[in-house]
Amino acid sequence: MISERMAKELNKQINAEMFSSYLYLSMSAFFEKEGYKGFAAWMRAQAQEEYEHALKFYDYLIDVGGVVELEAIEKPKNTWESPLAVFEAAKEHELHVTNLINNLVAVSIEEKDYATNIFLQWFVTEQIEEVATVSEIIDKFKMIGERNESLYFLDKELGERKVAGSEN
Repeated sequence: MISERMAKELNKQINAEMFSSYLYLSMSAFFEKEGYKGFAAWMRAQAQEEYEHALKFYDYLIDVGGVVELEAIEKPKNTWESPLAVFEAAKEHELHVTNLINNLVAVSIEEKDYATNIFLQWFVTEQIEEVATVSEIIDKFKMIGERNESLYFLDKELGERKVAGSEN
């Protein structure tokens, strides 16, 4: 039901989404170590969301008769210069993932795989939201500067984020 090429590309995306989850979890651990509990919670929620994205690809590939082939996950970076640098790295990563999703859409068009193309549209929209959200946070960092009291309030605000369907 799904071409070998498309299945191979979706498997790569499962790995990329798992790496994204791992990267955000590493960012969360960095923030925990630095005492930014709110930023850590935000990144942990982001890690969970990325894991759920990986599972969407996993489930879809199985549903269309493909074979899931899990690969090793690359070790993520674990230190950054500042809280702002972490969120800038997150934005850079989301732009990278956007390119990966766009490339998957291109493959689905080349393969005339309309079902996969429709499936991928959710991710196209999701990436717009992901980049916009992290861009907004970066703008807030730039607006408030690096004063401790400002970082305290932003840390507190971002710590209020919850993953849909989660109590953590």
